[in-house]
Amino acid sequence: MSAVPSIVGVVGGGRMGAGIAQIFAVAGAEVTIVEADGVAADAARERVRRGVEQGAAKGKLGAEPSDVLRRITTVTSVEDLAPETGLVVEAVPEIAEAKLSVLTAVEKIIGPDAVIASNTSSLSIADLGTVLEHPKRFLGLHFFNPVPASALVEVVRAADTSSVVVSSAVDWVAALGKTEIVVKDSPGFATSRLGVLLGLEAIRMLEEDVADAESIDRAMELGYRHPMGPLKSTDLVGLDVRLAIADYLHRTVGERFRAPMLLRDKVARGELGKKSGQGFYTWPS
Repeated sequence: MSAVPSIVGVVGGGRMGAGIAQIFAVAGAEVTIVEADGVAADAARERVRRGVEQGAAKGKLGAEPSDVLRRITTVTSVEDLAPETGLVVEAVPEIAEAKLSVLTAVEKIIGPDAVIASNTSSLSIADLGTVLEHPKRFLGLHFFNPVPASALVEVVRAADTSSVVVSSAVDWVAALGKTEIVVKDSPGFATSRLGVLLGLEAIRMLEEDVADAESIDRAMELGYRHPMGPLKSTDLVGLDVRLAIADYLHRTVGERFRAPMLLRDKVARGELGKKSGQGFYTWPS
């Protein structure tokens, strides 16, 4: 099994970025998290610390907590990434303009042989890669929330992505103790397209008073053996994130991805799911 790159950069230290940084550090990489400012950088490190402690408490960390934290550095500019960084994962919010800006800045700093990946859950890798001088080294690495506990990584290959880069990414996923699926670059890829469609229909059923949220989720958990129902899953992902993906898929794929008004209303009220304390369920702080 191939090891992960010895030096990894993660741009964006939110819930996803912190989780990505943690698993690479557990696997032995020196990881630099890039955030917008000192406050955000401190918050990112705190997220990693909590994740490491939770993993250790459950006996699932796979490394000494102090060793993991020692391998993680936080900075406030992509210019602080080491030129010898072997992989940079962009993990900023699902806003195309923000991702394009990050990718442009990253390519100016790292070496010509480094791999650049986006953690986008739906945006076209080919479209994001248009700002890169060398799109052959760019691909999607779609991790799932919560990153340390999830088993899957979706490896998204654009038409320009090098076969060598895809092969390396598959090896890195294995070294992280996860399983990959390699998918063609297409709106929503495989997982978001299926997951969002199921989630939107569950929201419509709630909107139409077919059943309450618990019953809709229980139907999929017990009837189809889903580990988590679509409404609880939407709360975990974030209603704002799911709405953004749905709107993108509606524009690019078609009418079946039109978001229900109930979802729009909840996002407008700030009911974003677990991260806000209220979504389709009430979550403890």
